[in-house]
Amino acid sequence: MQRYFLEDFLLLDQKTIQVTGDVFHHITRVLRMNKEDKVYLVFQNEQSFLAKILKIETNYVIFSLLEKENQVKELPIKITIAHGFPKKEKLDLIIQKGTELGAYSIIAFPSDRSIPKWDAKKLLKKQKRLTKIAKKASEQSQRTHMPLVELLNSKQDLLNKFKNYDFVVVVYEKAAKKDGQSQLAQFLTKIKKSAKMLVIFGPEGGLSIEEVEVFLANKAFIVGLGPRILRAETAPLYFLSVISYELELRLKN
Repeated sequence: MQRYFLEDFLLLDQKTIQVTGDVFHHITRVLRMNKEDKVYLVFQNEQSFLAKILKIETNYVIFSLLEKENQVKELPIKITIAHGFPKKEKLDLIIQKGTELGAYSIIAFPSDRSIPKWDAKKLLKKQKRLTKIAKKASEQSQRTHMPLVELLNSKQDLLNKFKNYDFVVVVYEKAAKKDGQSQLAQFLTKIKKSAKMLVIFGPEGGLSIEEVEVFLANKAFIVGLGPRILRAETAPLYFLSVISYELELRLKN
């Protein structure tokens, strides 16, 4: 069933909602919905409701809120993916698939080995486009949270965010040679539900030794993802899949 993320907050005892803008256009012009058709509406406070169309006017639709969606759609921990600027359109893929796999937010930053060099104007333009990708992926994957997408101006901007997380993890391919994969397995057993985690990935060519040392000096720790070297766009998707299996599937069963 179609799902839409709204810019409205759900009010106490609210029974109806008026929808305009892009959502109105998609409902009436793209899907050509009619009175009585149903969708899921997700509010800013991450509450999702099954809703039925009561009335379609010239520039708005009125929905009746039928029942709250109670199924849990989000990972039990809040994972922020921080990725060094990759080449070409790889960031599109990371954001789209990372959203589908449950990332809470996604950050991109200028890593030492990043080839793209984007000025502030280009960053803002790209961030707006990537936010739209995250929104569409959130709707498609039936989530109740739409990841925040941030493109940072500097590595220092990333370091300033470390204090906001319970764990900061650096995924470093050379850690696989030093038993890094077992470190990952051990780490997963220590994660508490509702923890906030920042996971840092390098661009093509990986993270430099110098920036890894800076991250470690700021209380991050290193893990590897196994004996195979993954592409820049594959690594974060692998990590999210491991988290989903460990905390949603294995422990649940």
